[in-house]
Amino acid sequence: MALLVSVLALLFSVTTAYKTPHYVNGHDTMVHLFEWKWKDIADECERFLGPMGYGGIQVSPIQENVIVSSRPWWERYQPISYLWRTRSGNEQEFKDMVRRCNNVNVRIYVDVVFNHMSGNHKDAKGTGGSTADTYKYDYPAVPYSIKDFHPKCDITDYRNASNVRNCELVGLHDLDQSSEYVREKIVEFLNEAVDAGVAGFRIDAAKHMWPKDLEVIYSRIKDLNTKHGFQPYSKPYIFQEVIDYGGEAISKKEYEFAAVTEFQYGRELGNAFFGKNDLKWFVNWGEAWNLMPSSDALVFIDNHDTQRSDGTLIYKFSKLYKMAVAFMLAHPYGTPRTIPVETVGSVSIVGDRYITCWDLKRTFDSCLPAGRYCDVISGNLENGRCTGKVVEVTADKKAYIEILSGEEDGVLAIHINAKEN
Repeated sequence: MALLVSVLALLFSVTTAYKTPHYVNGHDTMVHLFEWKWKDIADECERFLGPMGYGGIQVSPIQENVIVSSRPWWERYQPISYLWRTRSGNEQEFKDMVRRCNNVNVRIYVDVVFNHMSGNHKDAKGTGGSTADTYKYDYPAVPYSIKDFHPKCDITDYRNASNVRNCELVGLHDLDQSSEYVREKIVEFLNEAVDAGVAGFRIDAAKHMWPKDLEVIYSRIKDLNTKHGFQPYSKPYIFQEVIDYGGEAISKKEYEFAAVTEFQYGRELGNAFFGKNDLKWFVNWGEAWNLMPSSDALVFIDNHDTQRSDGTLIYKFSKLYKMAVAFMLAHPYGTPRTIPVETVGSVSIVGDRYITCWDLKRTFDSCLPAGRYCDVISGNLENGRCTGKVVEVTADKKAYIEILSGEEDGVLAIHINAKEN
């Protein structure tokens, strides 16, 4: 019997090895601070994210990238070396940020790019000063040469797995992860980040790499650094970018040995809040919708890629967006990731074609003790008083909720720690 228990425990630890985000107790939810500088992230951890109970941060790629003249965001996804020098900061600034964030119980997850190097650029120079002859697939700062890449071809057929995984994604030079030398360079880069105290990695373009190669690479990553508060023998949290809406040769379920970015999640919720589907159908929201198992899914409403796609629910649809994010954070499925709402621009729709207008005025059952509670969507609890709406829970645990169609927020949230004095 003891042997059976030991075997079952071992199997559980293997199947969940890369699926635990290692949040500190009392902390939850990941936030994506896209293109933030390391110094600013450290300040944000200490000023806001730590005190507010956030679990972790996804940061932009730390590796040196090629400089593109117009300095677009996507240059960060064209690496030229594995040196930690980007417009977000240098290696020392990154390590200092990780230390400061871990000290206030906020974990760091690095967006890493090792499916490919850069595309072709004349006189290519990187953010750390490295150079490369990209037309010859020569990256001396690694070093990589043409033998470390798949033979040149373009991705043209997403119904052909070999074409998707062995050819170049929009001209980006495709590394051969079956090569022992390439694996060694990738693992060396990842292990240095683990030594610095990161909690895990987002794997960019995982869909474009063979699962068997990724499994080998992951198996060689060190356990997390206990000097930064991680338990002994903890494996990094790994969430892989696998865009799968169905109808292609590659399935997200091929990558179940680690977590997966569940793109279908945001699309379906966006459809619902845009009025294209009824929320009543979400009673069985999760695997029944062909989503990954909850422990395997990193979920989000939008990200830096989908924000630039038509039909995506983003911050410009302010009221609907806040409602969708609130739904995500309240629902138990998946590991949620949010992205800060930008402060520029206005709502890009005219009229109310996406909004069904009605007033909610209803008494609900509550699990909270009697008292007055602050709605943390419309305000904050400051010095024991609420700056926004207040909801009163009666002695028989009833709460009258009122949300009017003309209000800025279409959602309300109260919790035990938001009780007025």
